[in-house]
Amino acid sequence: MNGPTHGGLRVSGARLHYEVRGRGPLLLLIPGGTGGAAAFDPVADELAAEYTVATYDPRGMSRSPLDDPGAEQHVAEHADDASRILDLLSPGAPARVFGTSSGAIAAVHLLIARPERVARVVAHEPPLVEVLPDACEHRALIARVRETFRAEGVMPAMSVFAAGLAGGRGKVADAGASARREEAELALPPQAAARAERTMADLPYFVSRIVPAFMSYVPDMGRLAALSDRLVLAGGEDSRGELPYRPAAFLADRLGTELLHFPGGHTGLTTHPAAFAEHMAKALRA
Repeated sequence: MNGPTHGGLRVSGARLHYEVRGRGPLLLLIPGGTGGAAAFDPVADELAAEYTVATYDPRGMSRSPLDDPGAEQHVAEHADDASRILDLLSPGAPARVFGTSSGAIAAVHLLIARPERVARVVAHEPPLVEVLPDACEHRALIARVRETFRAEGVMPAMSVFAAGLAGGRGKVADAGASARREEAELALPPQAAARAERTMADLPYFVSRIVPAFMSYVPDMGRLAALSDRLVLAGGEDSRGELPYRPAAFLADRLGTELLHFPGGHTGLTTHPAAFAEHMAKALRA
C-alpha cells in the first residue's frame, strides 16, 4: 500500500498536521500522550483496507505548532480540532472515531459536542478521573505532577505521573524505563529516531498543559447517557485496576454498556499492534 498523503489544516490558534490513507468511510484516529499521528503507524495500513483512515498530531504536538506556544489547553478546543478534520474529510457523512488515553477524552467530548458528525466513538482507556468516586485523590496526583515539573523538571514529573497511573505499582514507570534503555541500546532507523526525538521534545508540553487540562475535564453525563448507543468503552486486558482503566469500567457500568477488552495494557497499541488492530476493527463495526 502507498504511504499516507499529508496535509495541513488551519484551526483557531494552531495549524494541524494530518495524514490520510485508504478508501471507504472516514475513520479518525486521535492519539494520546505525545505519540502524534505516528502512534497509529502500526495499525493504520491494516485499517485502511476498510476505511479512509485519518490521523493527526494534536495541537501543540510535533508538527502541529501553536500560534502562541504558551497557550493554555482545553479539551473542548482539542475536540473542535477533531471536528474540523471531520468537516474537511467527511463533510457529508458522520465518521467513526477512535481515541486512546488523552485522545479518548477528546473523542468523548467530540461525541457530546458534535453528535451529528459521529457515527461511533471507541474510547480506549480515557483517564476521565473526575467521574470516579475517589476523584479527589487523583486531583492530588495532578498537583504533585505539576509541582514536580516546576521544581525538578520533566523526567521526575513523568515518573510521578507514571507511578500514579499504575496505582503505585510501578508497572507503567518500569515499562517506560525499559523502553528508554532499549532505545539507548539500539541504533534506530532515521524515521523512528525522528519520531522518538519528537516524542521527547513534546514531553514538557504534555506534562505541564495536557495532563492537568485533560484529567480535570468533567464530561456531561446526561448528554453521554443519551448518546451511549454510539459510545464503545474499552480497557486493556493487562491494565485492570490501573488508573486509566478505571474510568472506562466505571462509565460502562454507569451507562449500562459493555466494556470491551483490548490486548495489552494502556499502551497495547504499541505492544500488540496486530491484535489491537483486529479488536479496533470489530469495535468499529459493532
